[in-house]
Amino acid sequence: MPPPPSPPVVETVPAHPEIAIPPHARVLYTETGWASWYGPNYHNRRAANGEIYDMNGLTAAHRTLPLNSIARITNLKTGDSVLLRITDRGPFVNNRIIDLSKAAAQKLDVYRHGTAQVKIEVLESPAPIETGGKWCVQIGGFKDPMAASALKEKLSRRYHTAHVLQFTSPIGEDWLRVRVAQDDKERAEALMHETHTDVGVYLVRLD
Repeated sequence: MPPPPSPPVVETVPAHPEIAIPPHARVLYTETGWASWYGPNYHNRRAANGEIYDMNGLTAAHRTLPLNSIARITNLKTGDSVLLRITDRGPFVNNRIIDLSKAAAQKLDVYRHGTAQVKIEVLESPAPIETGGKWCVQIGGFKDPMAASALKEKLSRRYHTAHVLQFTSPIGEDWLRVRVAQDDKERAEALMHETHTDVGVYLVRLD
């Protein structure tokens, strides 16, 4: 009697494959400041690069780095570091420079504390970091939607070539996103400095 056929070999792909870079990759950009993390409220929602955000993957949100850049993040207190991709925009909180996924926050000992001082080192980027890009100004979050609507009308009247979008975030706050003519960085920076409001005003790269 012939032996039973061998079961087929099934190759499994890790749900969150490790990010690989050349061993001596040059650092393209460095920044230090406070990191935080974001998770359940944004999990399974679409990120800025078009992917579905998975808080268990090694990703992060940054306001101005080109999307899909690869960066090494180091906790300045512990020395722990992790490689991740920039897939989203944020954090929209003053004095924070990066929002880590839950998985990245756990690897960097940021998860329990909530925040930590980190160093960002960009090792790969699909576009120039200091030049080019498409830019906007994001304003919020407003606790009162009427306040957001009032500022939207004011900005629309003042900046006739700008497109002002009002939207609600996953945590229920209202935000404004103002796209200037040709998504130009200098125009966006000027609008940001000319806008006076009690809520946060942030320069954001769209690409």
